[in-house]
Amino acid sequence: MDSFTTNAAIKEVRDKYMAKGTASGTDAYVSHAKGAVITDVEGNEYIDFAGGIAVMNVGHSHPKVVKAIQDQAEKFTHTCFMVSPYDSAVKLSQKLCEAVPGDSPKAAMFVNSGAEAVENAVKIARYYTQKQGIIAFDGAFHGRTLMGMTLTSKVKPYKFGLGPFAPEVYRMPFANCYRCPFNQEYPGCKVQCADHLEHIFINTVAAEQTAAVLVEPVQGEGGFIAPPKEYFQKLKAICEKNNVLLIADEIQSGMGRTGHMFAMEHYGIEADITTVAKSLAAGMPLSAVVGKKEIMDAVHPSGIGGTYGGNPICCEAGLAVFDIFESENLLEKAVELGVTLDNRFKRLQEKFSIIGDVRGLGPMIAMELVKDRQEKTPAADETKALVKYCLERGLLILACGTYGNVIRFLMPLVITDEQLNQGLEILEDGFAAICQ
Repeated sequence: MDSFTTNAAIKEVRDKYMAKGTASGTDAYVSHAKGAVITDVEGNEYIDFAGGIAVMNVGHSHPKVVKAIQDQAEKFTHTCFMVSPYDSAVKLSQKLCEAVPGDSPKAAMFVNSGAEAVENAVKIARYYTQKQGIIAFDGAFHGRTLMGMTLTSKVKPYKFGLGPFAPEVYRMPFANCYRCPFNQEYPGCKVQCADHLEHIFINTVAAEQTAAVLVEPVQGEGGFIAPPKEYFQKLKAICEKNNVLLIADEIQSGMGRTGHMFAMEHYGIEADITTVAKSLAAGMPLSAVVGKKEIMDAVHPSGIGGTYGGNPICCEAGLAVFDIFESENLLEKAVELGVTLDNRFKRLQEKFSIIGDVRGLGPMIAMELVKDRQEKTPAADETKALVKYCLERGLLILACGTYGNVIRFLMPLVITDEQLNQGLEILEDGFAAICQ
């Protein structure tokens, strides 16, 4: 098959053969990528502030990841762990169980995607508790499979016309301090949004019927909303009192994205079950469910698993990721990056009134754009214009949020100071352009 040399030529064939529903944010088709820079087939370079939606925390084509993939591919590419097991999956299980917060003995299982991890976490929670109800949150995103789509909050584009949905899923407001669903202000509110879980158990679904509360430590698609520390402490206490499991969806917030290996470390909370994916294997399709051993071992043999789950190439990539974090002090770099971004964005907030809020944890940070700070009217059109402006000048950024008015930043943690500053200068010029 002939290789393409222009973006337009690829798009022409794509429009003919690929399903329209699999939309892309740009028409720049990637030729290669390294570190925090992507190059398209026409030679145009883009500083990557998107990171493949939090997948490339260790950077594109890190030499250790590439070597791990190559070495394993020469040995064998697949046997199915459930048929003929291998040690890389066992080693990576150990790494994950030691890294996930909490002192309880833990066990892990592997699948392929974040949505699969969520599906299996729900299965395990229901099996262990012998209860069916799952409580999720407004603004949540947990995938696009049947259960994942049901748990996801935003209707368009993720759920519209794609029902019916899975049963026994219930929803409650999230701790969004910028747009408090209870019209309160922190800290005077005493985090009553967490206490609302008790109300849910009375008026929506009984605790005796609820297997788990599923929550993102930092909401991703929902707008990078990071609740106060007390929020998760209260949620955990209410769950324990009512024999309900707490599942932490760390698919976007995990693997160093917030300056800790997992975001729940910021809150001092041990979840009963944690889902992991995205940056776990630096772009290879691998996800995991890690939970208290008592819970994970409750399921009978062959009750969980999958043909490709824990693929050996993916597991070797995952082991390389852990090696990179340890050998390159990547968590320390993540903390420094978070401080730099927070300082720069708050200076931009002082300069541009369109920036209503700067929030997040460490380098998992975002800015919410509003037409008016007092009314907090979402500036969705301006957000789209900013994304377009930056792309045209070689900077890739992502929008998110309920109203599509939040810019989130997920640049690889290995980004150089020069690349970071160049990207931030383009961003600042973009704000100046849309605020004229």
